[in-house]
Amino acid sequence: MNIRITAARPQDSADIHRFITELAIYERAEREMVASVADIEASLFGPKAKAQALMCHVDGVQAGFAVYFFSYSTWLGKNGLYLEDLYITPEMRGAGAGKALLKYLAQLACEHDCGRFEWSVLDWNQPAIDFYQSIGAKPQAEWIRYRLAGDDLRRFAHGEETTTA
Repeated sequence: MNIRITAARPQDSADIHRFITELAIYERAEREMVASVADIEASLFGPKAKAQALMCHVDGVQAGFAVYFFSYSTWLGKNGLYLEDLYITPEMRGAGAGKALLKYLAQLACEHDCGRFEWSVLDWNQPAIDFYQSIGAKPQAEWIRYRLAGDDLRRFAHGEETTTA
C-alpha cells in the first residue's frame, strides 16, 4: 500500500468536515459537532489559524486526516505538539495509515524541538488505547481534563454565576 501524507489545503475543508462528522458519530458526540465547512476553512486556513491539518491518502484514495497545533510546557521550557483529532475511515483501518500519520506528527514534533507529543483518547475506545500503547505512548492518568465551553464559558468570562455543579 502506498500511504501519502500532505499538508491540507483550503480546498480540503469539505473533506475534513466530512471526516470530523464521521469521527463525531464514532465518538457518540454527533450533537456536539456544530462546525460548518466555512468554520473549518476559516479556522484552519484563515489569517488567524492556530491549528494545522494533514490529509492521508492510501493508494490515491483519501483515507483520513489529522489536526494539530503547537502547545507549550512550562516544566520543559519547550513547545509541544498536540494532536486534536486523527481519523481514518473504517475501510482504510489496518492499512497503516493511522500509524503513518502519528509517525509524521512525531517527526514534526522532533523537527520543531518539541518536548512532547500529546493527545487525548476516550476511556472506552479500547482499540485506540491498545494501538497507542503499542507504539510506546503512555497514559497520563493522574491528570483530569477540565473544560469550559458554550454558555458556561461565556457566563464565567463575564463574571456571572454558573448554573451547573
